[in-house]
Amino acid sequence: MPCENPPGGQRILGLDPGLAILGFGVIDCLGEAAGTVAGAAVLDFGVIETKAKTPIGDRLCTLYDDLHELIDQVKPDRVALEKLFFYRMGNTILVAQARGVILLVLAQYQLPVVEYTPAQIKQALTGHGNADKGMVQDAVAHELNLPTIPKPDDAADALAVALTAWFQR
Repeated sequence: MPCENPPGGQRILGLDPGLAILGFGVIDCLGEAAGTVAGAAVLDFGVIETKAKTPIGDRLCTLYDDLHELIDQVKPDRVALEKLFFYRMGNTILVAQARGVILLVLAQYQLPVVEYTPAQIKQALTGHGNADKGMVQDAVAHELNLPTIPKPDDAADALAVALTAWFQR
């Protein structure tokens, strides 16, 4: 069932791209002051998963279909996406293929997209571009008034991307 956008606010979908696991986090932002999340609340978070032994085309179709379903349900105003980080060539190619599908779906919905590097996300949430994963996850829980760090990590990372978009607007 589709969710209504916050009156006078903005709904941001954060995505942490991956082929095996695509993390997503949706926040509703009601505050007006830049650099604050006054009135921000988590609407949803989770992951879209594909199985490693499944043919690549089928995995990309799963991402395509599930992302369409997610966008239809949450109706974001804009999307924040983590930029591709190169670490292992084989894995980077798979993530790049998944990003292509993600960008296609976002273009089909004509959603505005902003992209942030991992260092920009860390800087926005912790004040340090070289912060470790735990510091970022603690900041996500703190900024969104959550009792615990969201799990799995990919979902927490996606919420961090969404918060970065809110801080950088």
